[in-house]
Amino acid sequence: MEPAAGGLVVSARDLSIRYRSNNTQSRYLAVRGVDLDIAAGEIVGLLGESGSGKSTLAAAIAGDMGRVGFGEGTPEISGGSLEVFGRELRGIGKRHRDRLTLTIGYLRQDEAERLSPLLTVAENVAEPIFERDRKFSTREANAAVATAIDAVRLPLGYMSRLPYELSSGQRQRVALARALILEPRLLVADEPTRGVDALVRDSVLDTIAAVQRARQFSALIVSSELSVVSRIASRIVVLQHGIVVGMGRIDDVLADPEDDYLKGLARTRKLERVKRRTRVD
Repeated sequence: MEPAAGGLVVSARDLSIRYRSNNTQSRYLAVRGVDLDIAAGEIVGLLGESGSGKSTLAAAIAGDMGRVGFGEGTPEISGGSLEVFGRELRGIGKRHRDRLTLTIGYLRQDEAERLSPLLTVAENVAEPIFERDRKFSTREANAAVATAIDAVRLPLGYMSRLPYELSSGQRQRVALARALILEPRLLVADEPTRGVDALVRDSVLDTIAAVQRARQFSALIVSSELSVVSRIASRIVVLQHGIVVGMGRIDDVLADPEDDYLKGLARTRKLERVKRRTRVD
């Protein structure tokens, strides 16, 4: 792993996360002995199939494991360590966790569906501001919302619209603006193109990349699709059954894989390259 001069934003060592049933003593280990670094200003892609543990790992890094679940279970860090901005998250108290999450933007995979249908675009985006400080200046909040809406390439005229008046891609941009409204130093985006039409998927990813370049925050982009992470991330981490089976630059990870899942990704990458060359020809 290659930390930048600015140091590490995320550092996981032998990290394990389990789900403990609320009704029984049964346990399910979702993340198993993961090592992961994210450097300051770096975009890392987290890739894996459904059930690989990637959303659980993403929620842990975002400091928000209360929003994910496996059956009736609740997740907890059961082994190793996870530091975000130098703060150890294993056993962290609520007050310290709440303070830490102010520096983290978390775009959950269903965030666009969570937008309140009764609030305008501007009100949805502004919510995190007033959740943090109910007395925050409305004028300053409106200015911050306008900046966020502009950053995700939506017309400012959309601020007064309701979510149902927007396309899926536009709602996803609103959700992204909401995740970025507090100007986080780390963005965790779980399936950022979920529910977005294939024709506008690349533009959503390009928007994330453009905002990241402008603001220089770190980012973890989570997806089950190689084409998503390869478009935006400098390095990838590949999870399979909660275990890291590949880590590094994409070409290096897929150059001569031994793992069956990685072999499938390598074949997919070759087919995508052939299709691109065919379109160009």
